[in-house]
Amino acid sequence: MDWRLELVAVPVSDVDRAKAFYTEQVGFHADHDHRVSSTIRFVQLTPRGSACSIAIGTGLGNDMKPGSLQGLQLVVTDIHAARAELTERGVRVSEVREFPWGKFVFFSDPDGNGWSVQQIPVRT
Repeated sequence: MDWRLELVAVPVSDVDRAKAFYTEQVGFHADHDHRVSSTIRFVQLTPRGSACSIAIGTGLGNDMKPGSLQGLQLVVTDIHAARAELTERGVRVSEVREFPWGKFVFFSDPDGNGWSVQQIPVRT
């Protein structure tokens, strides 16, 4: 049996601001933006090429405080190109940092939820 992670809830304080950040600046695709009721809004956003999406919204039963989610990770084949794209889109992103397990850059969304972007080293 496969166990696939397909959706991660990201706590945000302003859904429209977060949606704009993730779609316009980070480049995620807006899959859904549905108002279930006056108190429930579900927004699903997916990174290009990913099988896993994030969910932001209101009334989703998520008790996490906006900005409290850390350690979300994207994987790319070219960390320098990824950093350049994020920078061009106006994302405040760290310089490339190199570790034995890969090259990374780091950024946060407007609420402070923390992301890393990794280029996995070539394995021989």
